[in-house]
Amino acid sequence: MKHLGFLSFGHWTPHPQSATRSAADALLQSIDLAVAAEELGADGAYFRVHHFARQLASPFPLLAAVGARTSSIEIGTAVIDMRYENPLSMAEDAGAADLIAGGRLQLGISRGSPEQVIDGFRHFGHEPRPGESDADMARRHTARFLELLDGEGFAEPNPRPMFPNPPGLLRVEPHSDGLRQRIWWGAGSRATAEWTAAQGMNLMSSTLLTEDTGVPFHQLQAEQIQRFRDAWAVAGHDGEPRVSVSRSIFPITDDRDRAYFGMEALSTDQVGVLEGVRARFGKTYAGEVDDVVTDLAGDEAVAAADTLLLTVPNQLGVEYNAHVIENVVRHVAPALGWR
Repeated sequence: MKHLGFLSFGHWTPHPQSATRSAADALLQSIDLAVAAEELGADGAYFRVHHFARQLASPFPLLAAVGARTSSIEIGTAVIDMRYENPLSMAEDAGAADLIAGGRLQLGISRGSPEQVIDGFRHFGHEPRPGESDADMARRHTARFLELLDGEGFAEPNPRPMFPNPPGLLRVEPHSDGLRQRIWWGAGSRATAEWTAAQGMNLMSSTLLTEDTGVPFHQLQAEQIQRFRDAWAVAGHDGEPRVSVSRSIFPITDDRDRAYFGMEALSTDQVGVLEGVRARFGKTYAGEVDDVVTDLAGDEAVAAADTLLLTVPNQLGVEYNAHVIENVVRHVAPALGWR
């Protein structure tokens, strides 16, 4: 394990027991938690994107703000739903946010998860083409987005422009060199991981897979990672790809931890149906520090990945979530080979 970050869904609800009661709370606390994580020595601050929900939705203003408040931590998404995105405006926004952050963006993108509304992408002006599924549309948007990040000119300049143009066809600006190599795809299956490698994207794997072979979740995910790396080698891409996995990890070090997550020590894999497909969900790692370390040491996917993202309960507030991150940074990650 070489990189350790957190992943926040940015939930908010106007409930008295929530420490995050408004969209403003969710956004401002996300920035504060990223600052705290950097001070604690963590490597990454990642945010989930959900539309039509009381969660984080528009990632680039948040990423830019985090980039302006921090100096070294990686800043990313896990993941942006490409069914909703205009590739050209996304390339502009991503380029600007990456330049503000000094080239620290790690953008996770995907087909997306089950939606809050029916075909919400249509409300954003996106329609699948005839014979195309919404997943096909997401991949089409992705292909165009990746082309734009390459930085090649494609737009015919006006012969009488308002401002002078460089020679040749024009590209989307601002352009950030190197961002194309920092795009990740959130893959939910082994086959999608192989497709991800073929496209030259890094692999982002979550706490669920949309398939089940009967083996424990971490073993199935480890197979997914190996298939990704094998496909990358076959494709002949330059460099080594990165792989991240997400885990819910709560070492119990005080009474608050015990009250919130003590019962999660009994957690196991779960199998259910997601959008009509049998899926396997990974367990939560909670318990005394030594027990958590021992349990994670047997997680084959954590061992195979170079990046571990801690899913945090953001509605418990910045102070408590910083405490969770610190517990992992100090007591768990070093035993797993981090730094």
